[in-house]
Amino acid sequence: MRKKAVIVFSGGQDSTTCLIHALSKYDEIHCVTFDYGQRHREEIEVARQLAKELGVTEHNVLDLKLLNDLSVSSLTRENIPVPTASASDSKLPNTFVAGRNIVFLTLASIYAYQVQAQTLISGIGETEYAGYPDCRDEFVKHLNKAINLGMEYEIQLETPLMWLTKPETWALADYHGKLEMVRQHTLSCYNGIRGSGCGDCNACNLRSKGLSDYLQNKKKFTNSLKYRLQIE
Repeated sequence: MRKKAVIVFSGGQDSTTCLIHALSKYDEIHCVTFDYGQRHREEIEVARQLAKELGVTEHNVLDLKLLNDLSVSSLTRENIPVPTASASDSKLPNTFVAGRNIVFLTLASIYAYQVQAQTLISGIGETEYAGYPDCRDEFVKHLNKAINLGMEYEIQLETPLMWLTKPETWALADYHGKLEMVRQHTLSCYNGIRGSGCGDCNACNLRSKGLSDYLQNKKKFTNSLKYRLQIE
């Protein structure tokens, strides 16, 4: 049986690293990108370019602009300012798009069902997740169970980055020889600037600090990465 995986793919650091990590593990990889009218919609074109360059089996961009109408966030409304990293506090940030991962993972699971993929991969993680409730391991496990019950089909939701820190995520890209690709060509910035981004939003802050920490102590983070993922 051919091993197939579907990846929720935004073209950002995390989902691109997950894709790179999956390339040698699966015979077929299908990427699903969602157009939900996001402020940083340049990520859709970035996702197209990266999927083509990395040679995935198929890449689909699905129209989900209804989410833009339903979920009010600084990522779905131009008139709501994206908070700076220095302005972040313990409250749920206004970059949270309510229901986004619930919808993304559910629709991607339906796609996986249609192509008979056994695995659905997402780059969400709990270690540095900006307080988003739909990035928690508990959420993923409960949704996975509900999806399998609702479709009577066994799909394994995998989150390789769930317990990785940002330096370890950079270490994973470097482990596969793709550090510069992820560094230069992915888009994580809430303001839609690829590479190093705007340098001011929380996504850019986590990304740059993680890279700086990794470059200062590659051996430490590479070893901790290998321990967490049980890779050689």
